[in-house]
Amino acid sequence: MSFTLHKGRAPLLVSMPHLGTVIPEELQGNYVPRALATEDTDWHLDQLYDFVADLGGSLLTPQVSRYVIDLNRPPDDAPMYPGASNTELCPTRFFTGDPLYQPGAEPDPAERLRRREAYWQPYHQALAAELQRLQALHGHVLLWDAHSIRSQIPWLFEGRLPDLNFGTADGSSADASIAAAVIQVCAGQSAVSHVLNGRFKGGYITRRYGAPAQGVHAVQLEMCQSLYMQEHSPYAFDADRAAAIRPLLRSLLDTALSSCARLYG
Repeated sequence: MSFTLHKGRAPLLVSMPHLGTVIPEELQGNYVPRALATEDTDWHLDQLYDFVADLGGSLLTPQVSRYVIDLNRPPDDAPMYPGASNTELCPTRFFTGDPLYQPGAEPDPAERLRRREAYWQPYHQALAAELQRLQALHGHVLLWDAHSIRSQIPWLFEGRLPDLNFGTADGSSADASIAAAVIQVCAGQSAVSHVLNGRFKGGYITRRYGAPAQGVHAVQLEMCQSLYMQEHSPYAFDADRAAAIRPLLRSLLDTALSSCARLYG
């Protein structure tokens, strides 16, 4: 199995598509040695979001690294952010822009298709099925797509990111009241900065599955890793920083869930 799904009973599914760190042994020789450290992982998010089970939510996490296949990209590999630096369905570059693969060892179309069938499709089938199950139970569901990233990556964006980057695909993936409630929580504190639909508006998962008219509301949160971990090798989890930011994260999910429920009486 290339993913793990913990099933809950609340109308909440938290997806962490870039948590995985596994590069299958048979592929490792194709990569430059640096790639085997999987530096662009969304590190430790399962540990940071350790309260999801307490909320009754479902949690979907992959095993394979985004260097093998990016579960938050469309199957046709269309760019998510036209005009900006983009990573592909089967990425060929680090976030620094440097090549991931040995010269000539990049995956060809047949290999990309194999990876899509082996890893991408099972993850998305599980995601869609779990959304359907929770919606059948409650009549609505909140999909929270959880991500983290280094606060400064010149190849992807200028300057330093806001601490919390919320994406609702410019309002199309979740009811406006849910986004407004989340932003109100952020506005009530001054410890961390935030933005809605800035550089990161939501990737494929948010855009594909968010369907407010059908009762599925999707929100992506891309947060700076500096809030809870060491941003550079060895990418260590920082328990003190995590303890400081975790209550805000829980409040954000609580608020989003409550706002979602109010839409349905």
